[in-house]
Amino acid sequence: MTASAESPARVLAWDLPTRLAKWLLAALVGLAFASKYYGDIGLVWHQWNGLAILVLVVFRLFWGIVGGSTARFAGFLRGPGAVAAYAASLLRGRPQHFLGHSPAGGWMVAALLALVAAQGLTGLFTSDDIVVYGPMTAVASDATIASASAWHQRLYPFLLALIGLHVAVNLAYSLFGRDNLIAAMITGRKPAGSFVDRAPATPGAIGRALACLAAAIAVVFGGIALAGGDPFP
Repeated sequence: MTASAESPARVLAWDLPTRLAKWLLAALVGLAFASKYYGDIGLVWHQWNGLAILVLVVFRLFWGIVGGSTARFAGFLRGPGAVAAYAASLLRGRPQHFLGHSPAGGWMVAALLALVAAQGLTGLFTSDDIVVYGPMTAVASDATIASASAWHQRLYPFLLALIGLHVAVNLAYSLFGRDNLIAAMITGRKPAGSFVDRAPATPGAIGRALACLAAAIAVVFGGIALAGGDPFP
């Protein structure tokens, strides 16, 4: 019996840069929480962690424009009608099958990126007025620092809640749904089937991904320096 007869054919769902960005961002967010409580007194590692997160978020924004077909925002950020149709299909027990993100999943990704970006940006202006000074505190007003520091704390539980919801939904869909989303985001492949979106995915070029990463580093570190901050904690 041939290998193809033993197991169902699999098609590309997410390319390598998309998967690496997702897992690296997940790891960095986890390390940000850890370094806040177990870092040095000046939270230097926490600040470096935040800068790395901002670089990955900016990379993902660029990759969402020029990356592989399932990585592009235009491919998975759909309007209210598509979200409503997907929700209705779930209620009927016959969910629409997507190679990339579903309409609801796409907006979850956007919300996570937005909240992580907000957490990282407010961190640039955060200070405890004792030993912790974010990269932009030297050029920010006291009012801006106080507001950013407060929002950096306020956003924390919302980010935890959204991450928890994201993980729970992915686990539930992987265990009880049609696809193992967690395995697919590791391997990049899903079993072949009838998808609402195009299959297989068209991967983004590695050279283009490296260019996006270089541009993201320049935007974050160069932007801080041009604004008068210190990009090196």
